[in-house]
Amino acid sequence: MPHSMSRRCDGILGQRANRLDSLQATFSPARLRLYKLDITQRFTMNTIRRIVTQGMCVLAIVAIQIYPAAAVNTSEAHRSVAPYFVPAGAAPKAPDTDGFIQRWLLLEPINKPNRTNTMFTGTYVRNAFNTEYFPGQFSVVPNDGDKVTVGNQELMWHALDSTGFNVKLFRFAYGLNKPTYGVIFWAVTVIDCPREMKNVRLAAGSNSASIWWVNGKEAVDLFDDRRMVMDDVVSKRLTLNKGRNIIRGAVINGPGLSDFCVRFIDENGDPVRDITVNLGSSGSNGDDSAVQSDF
Repeated sequence: MPHSMSRRCDGILGQRANRLDSLQATFSPARLRLYKLDITQRFTMNTIRRIVTQGMCVLAIVAIQIYPAAAVNTSEAHRSVAPYFVPAGAAPKAPDTDGFIQRWLLLEPINKPNRTNTMFTGTYVRNAFNTEYFPGQFSVVPNDGDKVTVGNQELMWHALDSTGFNVKLFRFAYGLNKPTYGVIFWAVTVIDCPREMKNVRLAAGSNSASIWWVNGKEAVDLFDDRRMVMDDVVSKRLTLNKGRNIIRGAVINGPGLSDFCVRFIDENGDPVRDITVNLGSSGSNGDDSAVQSDF
């Protein structure tokens, strides 16, 4: 026991002894014995309680100083795009049962600071997307792992399969420890059609504003501050040629979450499922002649 605590205990016991001397004249021997036992038990329990409380306080302070940094570092180290994405496989992938395209090449976000999404008018969004951030942004279909330089950013393309019908761009950026707000995302995919498909439409939804191109021609635009809604905007009728067709999209977002969903629908509004996504043919230029627009 520390010297200071020992002295305190001696003082308390001395006070109790003096009180006992004064009570011996009035208490019977039996009652005096019970009083002594009660004093001893209360003193012992109070002392133990103080020791335990002080010890727990010391341990809590040590834990606060040691473990928060380790916990934060562990969380940062274990960030991942899972469970929202998995690496794209080598085999061609069909759309999901509702026709949504889940396999995409996604570029890590480009910094584009915006304090609010209310500024995403058509003029603002078109100017933002028409700015050349990297060579071939409207023509090259990249390979997984390709890198581009945008200002002082070195950004990588990732070939991924979304585990949901919508592509969660916020989770993509967050999982890679990249900026999640005030950014532009670029997305590219390659659709293989088994035959010529006439009168299909591209249906898209995004959070926030976006523009989508099919084989180099603009098909859909979504402006203003908006939530992602399935088939929010539908293109005019398109004819997809047999074979390779390229879909390219750009999504801009300020504060808040960001995602998109894209699919083709037929003349009756039913999903087109008889297509596959094949990124094995990436790494080349798009062919604008592969798609026709029927007005």
